Amino acid sequence: MVALNSISVGRRVNRLTLIVAITGMPGAGKSTATSALVKVGWKRVVMGDVIRAETTRRGLEPSAKNTGDVMRALRKERGPAAVAELCLDEIKRTGAEKVVVDGIRSMDEVGAFRKQAKVLLVAVHASPSRRFELLKERGRSDDPLSYEMFAARDRRELDVGIGESIALADETVSNQRATPEGLASDLLKVVGHWESVVTS
Repeated sequence: MVALNSISVGRRVNRLTLIVAITGMPGAGKSTATSALVKVGWKRVVMGDVIRAETTRRGLEPSAKNTGDVMRALRKERGPAAVAELCLDEIKRTGAEKVVVDGIRSMDEVGAFRKQAKVLLVAVHASPSRRFELLKERGRSDDPLSYEMFAARDRRELDVGIGESIALADETVSNQRATPEGLASDLLKVVGHWESVVTS
C-alpha cells in the first residue's frame, strides 16, 4: 500500500491514506452510497453532521435554513474549506486509514482533503423530482416540507459551489432508477477499481 501522511503536523491526519468523497445534490442518495462503504469497513464522516453540530453549538435549531446559514457563516469566518477542516479534525481523532466523506459541496473542500490523502471524488446523481420524493420519504428534521423549500435549498447548495464538484467528479453513479442495493453495488465497483489502482 502507498504510504501517505505518516506524520501528523497541525491539521495533518495520522496514517490516513484513502478518502472517498461523495458529492451530489440534496436527496440524490449520498447516504445510501456512503452506507455501502461503511458495511465493508470504511469509516464514515458526514459533513452535514458537522454543520448540524455547529448549528446546535451556536444555540440554533438545526433546521434547513439555520444549517444553511451556519454553513455559509463557517466559510465566511474560516474560508471555503472550513467544513472540510472540521472533518479532518474528526478523521484525525479516529485514526482511520480508509474514510468515506458524505456531503462534499465544493472543490475547495476536495482540495483540503487532497492535501492529506489520496481522494476519489464520486458524484451521486438523480433528477430534482426523484430527489424531492426521496427526501420526503427520508423525513429528517432539516428536510424541506414543500417543493419551494426544496428548490430554495438547491439554490443555497449551488451558491457554495456544489455544481462544480459534481461536474468535476472523478466518477458518477446514477440513482435515478436504482434500488438502494443497485446503487450500493455500483459504488462498490467504482471504489474497488480505484482502490486496486492507488494501492498497487
